[in-house]
Amino acid sequence: MSEPRFASRRLILGTAMGATLGASLGTTLAAPALAQGAFPNRPVSMIIPFPPGGTTDVTLRALAEGAARRLSQQVVVDNRPGAANTLGAAMVARARPDGYLLTQLPASAIRVQLLQKLAYDTLRDFTPVLCVTGYSYVTIAKGGRFPGGWADFVAEARRRPGELSYGSTGVNGTPHVTMAELAAKEGINIIHVPFRGDADGSQALLGGHIDVMAGGSGLATLVDGGAAQFMHVWNAERLARWPQAPTLKELGYDMVVTTPFGLVAPAGVDPGVTRVLHDAFAASARSGEFKAVLARYDMPDEYRNSADYGTLLRETVAREEALIRRLNLTAG
Repeated sequence: MSEPRFASRRLILGTAMGATLGASLGTTLAAPALAQGAFPNRPVSMIIPFPPGGTTDVTLRALAEGAARRLSQQVVVDNRPGAANTLGAAMVARARPDGYLLTQLPASAIRVQLLQKLAYDTLRDFTPVLCVTGYSYVTIAKGGRFPGGWADFVAEARRRPGELSYGSTGVNGTPHVTMAELAAKEGINIIHVPFRGDADGSQALLGGHIDVMAGGSGLATLVDGGAAQFMHVWNAERLARWPQAPTLKELGYDMVVTTPFGLVAPAGVDPGVTRVLHDAFAASARSGEFKAVLARYDMPDEYRNSADYGTLLRETVAREEALIRRLNLTAG
């Protein structure tokens, strides 16, 4: 989903012999270089195509901190928001294939590349390093609006075609596309209303300007306060913090939508270098510290090694191509 454009911010993560592991993410920590010629013998850079401070940024910074300790080198985190989260992919696709520049590859960057001509090809221009995690999505309505939950929403949408609306955080983002797919499965005509973010959509929902809002699990805080009710969640299982919310599968849809994402390097990186990167980031992903961050943001464990992540990317491109044709999606 699209994010507002902010100035790029760089942050150096790393460790020094004897350094306190509890140092803040904003601290520059020295690290001993490996033997001359070994990889890595200088800092590794990682692009996050989202602004600082959000769920993706916090999660990947924690991952980078753990990987830096294992690489014995700094990991330089560079925020590059904007352009539907495609800037990191475009930069890495043009970079030298030496393993020193990585980027997160979000689902939006894959979908947008299929909808319009961009400076990279998902299946041609990257070396998959590993898949790490995904997002938890929910759909909510104003409290009491649909006493019977999602079934009531669908029934009313059938009675009033073209009158009910749903909000999302942008055209062709995962919330928009998934809700469009649900509407197609039910044969209902509902209106999409895009917003800049979940906060704007939440206000519209509570003000009665839209009927439901689809977005990240942060929307669920409105349910905690009693202002909203769950329609459904999109994970494979119910969320631990909100066990009352049914999954799409429980409602009869063979759908799990968590948009798994990981890290990629330029195409042509030496397999040995890829293995070093994978092992360092995978060890960080398995750590208790990182799993605690995932739990804090309701993010599922979507780990896959380099080969399996490559398979997932091919499957994702095929699925997105079919979805684009089926829903007649066009570039936003």
